[in-house]
Amino acid sequence: MIGGGLAGLSSAVALADAGYRVHLLEKRPHLGGRATSYTLPDGNEVDNCQHLTLGCCTNLADFYARAGAAHKVRFYDTLYFADKYGKRSSMRAVSLPPPLHMAPSFLGFKSLTLADKFSIANAMMAIAMSGGRPANIERTSMLDWLHRMHQTPGAIERFWRVVLVSALDEELARSDARYGIEVFWKAFLGSRTGYTIGVPTVPLADLYDGCEAALRKRGGEVRLRTGVKQVLVEAGRFAGIALEDGTELCADACVVAVPQSIVGELVPADMSRAGGELSGLDHIRTSPITGVHFWFDREVMKEPYLALLDHTVQWIFNKTQLSTDGAASSKKGRSENAAQYLQLVISASYDLVPKSRQEIIDICLRDLADVLPTTIDAELTKATVIKEVHATFSPEPGIDEWRPAQRTSVQGLALAGDWTSTGWPSTMESAVRSGYLAAEALTECFGAPQKFLQPDLPFEGLSAFWARKAARSHS
Repeated sequence: MIGGGLAGLSSAVALADAGYRVHLLEKRPHLGGRATSYTLPDGNEVDNCQHLTLGCCTNLADFYARAGAAHKVRFYDTLYFADKYGKRSSMRAVSLPPPLHMAPSFLGFKSLTLADKFSIANAMMAIAMSGGRPANIERTSMLDWLHRMHQTPGAIERFWRVVLVSALDEELARSDARYGIEVFWKAFLGSRTGYTIGVPTVPLADLYDGCEAALRKRGGEVRLRTGVKQVLVEAGRFAGIALEDGTELCADACVVAVPQSIVGELVPADMSRAGGELSGLDHIRTSPITGVHFWFDREVMKEPYLALLDHTVQWIFNKTQLSTDGAASSKKGRSENAAQYLQLVISASYDLVPKSRQEIIDICLRDLADVLPTTIDAELTKATVIKEVHATFSPEPGIDEWRPAQRTSVQGLALAGDWTSTGWPSTMESAVRSGYLAAEALTECFGAPQKFLQPDLPFEGLSAFWARKAARSHS
């Protein structure tokens, strides 16, 4: 197993649970890949960026269970919003059958006009009644589809953009409509619990503590700070791994679970050259995420998190509360004398990439002053800015044409990564799905096929009827 991110870890743990001896190699000194945490010089541990799960992320939930980390994630059933005037709105499901379960709180959303709500309701019903498969969306951007559905400017900016830029890490004009529609179909329309937010109550690195134990239980191991130079192939079959230190390792099979920009350096050149099965990776672009960490000398926020409308900052997470609400609480990530620690997230943060640390801090403080006025008089005792310039792949229209399958033409060699063909955008759920699919490919190679991929949440209410109808029409 090459790569200790979520894709590699999920594949490794699944194979270990199935009885295989797995050796995982990771170049970095920690597991988790892009979904991990760092220790600052003062001893505080911070996530590189706040990573969330949703109730519809069934495979990520299965992975957390396999890793013994399910109890380290706390779920919330209310979404909190704040506009540029600080006005609050919230959304929460009620006992009505989907897709009507969110309707009452949606109707009471204070920052949307009646015209906004009417246009949104029409588009949401179009998604639901098509079973999540509206016609003629191939190679269409989400913004173009919203215009086709006659969405008001307020609906686009204060509803669709708020949800989807964070979910897809891309602007609406650069996002494939299919992915945006899938987010709303599976998270908000299909079931009562698909939208619920799961937030780790510990630093991200702590979620993976059980993975190494699971591998060792079956005679495997985890080797950190171990760089791989090349995957060795002989006569179309995986033959071993050459390490950067000059040694070679032998194994029966291998999963390459590294970012798409690195894969071509490891696999045989004919796989990546023009016409090769991985030549499409050159078409996959990336998009940035910026995480900003603030420590204040007093409490400035009551909610566990806030989604911001009309601001540069998209989400604020009350890390002090989130790290103590769960049964598995942690004191990491906050100073002993800090009254409140907040983490801010800006997805698709192209405009922030060239800006200095202080410029980004100033922008974020101005946004906080609008929605959390107590920050104006509070003392900012410490601030950290983390830019992930290549955080995720960009889900551009038509991107699926370039995403490769987990199974390769080399016998005994599989690929894993959120960038592979999973049917999901660049999310932790996509990474785990790819890991499970890669593990399935290897078990077939061994002549003992097993299934690891978990089914989606079952659709409920009217959404279940429309889902069945759509499935019949596409069969």
